[in-house]
Amino acid sequence: MRILLAPDKFKGSLSAAEVARALENGFQRIWPTATFDVAPIADGGEGTADVFRHDFGGEEITAPAHDALGRPISASYTWLPETRTAVIDMSSASGLWRIAENELSPTIASTFGTGELMRDAIQRGAQKIIIGLGGSATNDGGAGMASALGWQFLDESGNPVAAIPGKFREISGIRPPDASFPKISGLCDVRNPLLGSEGATAVYGPQKGVSAELLPVLDASLQHLADICTRSLGKDHRDHPGAGAAGGLGFGLLTFTGASLEPGFATIARMLKLEERITSADLVVTGEGRLDDQTAHGKGPAALAELARSQGKPILAFTGCLEEESEVFTACIPIADRPLTLDESRSRASQLLEAAAARAARLIQISL
Repeated sequence: MRILLAPDKFKGSLSAAEVARALENGFQRIWPTATFDVAPIADGGEGTADVFRHDFGGEEITAPAHDALGRPISASYTWLPETRTAVIDMSSASGLWRIAENELSPTIASTFGTGELMRDAIQRGAQKIIIGLGGSATNDGGAGMASALGWQFLDESGNPVAAIPGKFREISGIRPPDASFPKISGLCDVRNPLLGSEGATAVYGPQKGVSAELLPVLDASLQHLADICTRSLGKDHRDHPGAGAAGGLGFGLLTFTGASLEPGFATIARMLKLEERITSADLVVTGEGRLDDQTAHGKGPAALAELARSQGKPILAFTGCLEEESEVFTACIPIADRPLTLDESRSRASQLLEAAAARAARLIQISL
């Protein structure tokens, strides 16, 4: 039997590569002669850099940066030396995971740290930069990122204005850096515009500390930023699909770096040649930490399932939390072996995955 192992990460516990390793160990217990094709996946959000590092033999680069609240940190990205490509998860520096719930401050949170990682990659000689958009603690339209890359935001008197949402209304002009950028691509599977009821602030702001009272204020601040960009730069990307991704970083990449926005999973699937690898497999196995009503809407495992189903291949989905069974999978398999707390599930995730894979193999063996 040939098994394609293509899981996403189990957020908060295991990377996609670690999930694949645990699943392989479990299946091998029952099927020692099986062959495995390991292809960890991501949909352009958190974990994208890890997937490129595993699947394309990249190097992990660690660089000094700042988190969304401006605190000094070390953050990492993936470097692919053969193609001089940097793959950066914006969440590595500017992610929500770095900020405690009682620290959420959307009026000052910034993507400056993401820009610092991009700057490090450019100084390394990057010919292409891929940015995974997702998991942000920010709502700054990518202004912080732009500031780290040398863009200046100015008031009416020509004085610098901090590139944070609480100061956007003071901006009256923008000065570009005396520099050029390599080819930049943002990976995201959301289609939200920058503004309005489907925009960055309304849809994603609440998880970043945006209250009902603050929501219209921050949306108006982003609108002001977009208006200034239109007037100063002659560019208006506010309605571009995906502009609202990662707190508007999609907008910032389009506006300040000339980036393109590409569908996350489809791009990764193409680079990994997943359709060809599914053709060669007898069984496709995926998984992620939580399967819920959002799984079928653009998430990597569901998109993989559609590819498998189109070829008539069975696909199993392993999960730490099964909130809703999805018909896109042949079967959904919770990994818990008894009632567990969230902390227990995370600490035992690898062990639980391995045991669940072995159970699934035994059940499949019965039907063979």
